[in-house]
Amino acid sequence: MSDGRRQGDAYLVQPDDGPGPGVLVLHSWWGLTPGVKGIVERLADLGYTTLAPDLCGGDVPADAEAAQRLLVESDPNVTADLILRSASALRSVARDDAPIAVVGYSMGASWALWLATRAPAEVSAVVVHYGSQTIDFVDLAAPVLGHFAEHDPLVSEDERVELQSHLLLLDKHVEFHHYEGTGHWFAEPGVDTHHDPLAAEIADGRTAAFLAEHHPVGPTT
Repeated sequence: MSDGRRQGDAYLVQPDDGPGPGVLVLHSWWGLTPGVKGIVERLADLGYTTLAPDLCGGDVPADAEAAQRLLVESDPNVTADLILRSASALRSVARDDAPIAVVGYSMGASWALWLATRAPAEVSAVVVHYGSQTIDFVDLAAPVLGHFAEHDPLVSEDERVELQSHLLLLDKHVEFHHYEGTGHWFAEPGVDTHHDPLAAEIADGRTAAFLAEHHPVGPTT
């Protein structure tokens, strides 16, 4: 894996062997933290050209109250434009300028579902961690893998079931997993006491297998 470097408002890592398929990582409201950069680096180790745009404009909130305030004060149109531009930039540096996969966490998971639905030709696979969306998914073409916590005040069981049901009713490819004993942000290293290393490792393994099937590093046959 080559050294990660700042690309404007983003963190980009290329695999050692040169450009691979693109993976866009969309972080939660905690910002572009060292934990997020570690996620980017692990995906690059799997052979993916991986990019994480900074959705918080350089801010790394100290606590949930500050993070929530930052989210409320943000302009969703600005964030949407940043995500679309990041997807385009990633395609330009990834292998073959092909569709990308999107891996999102919490707030970023909601944006991942939005991107895959609004730009279906740009996205080949979606991985969401404890995030939801309420838009119409009729245009969504990519398969969706979901990782959800057992104790989650931000994404209720009803929301998770509604999301899954909506996707299934539209005949989308859906694979959801529920992690007992976990809470929101369980898959994000460095997030206070929320991180659950064992559950995160299981989720990461499932993500790697899902990407290998739907967004493979090797040539397709």
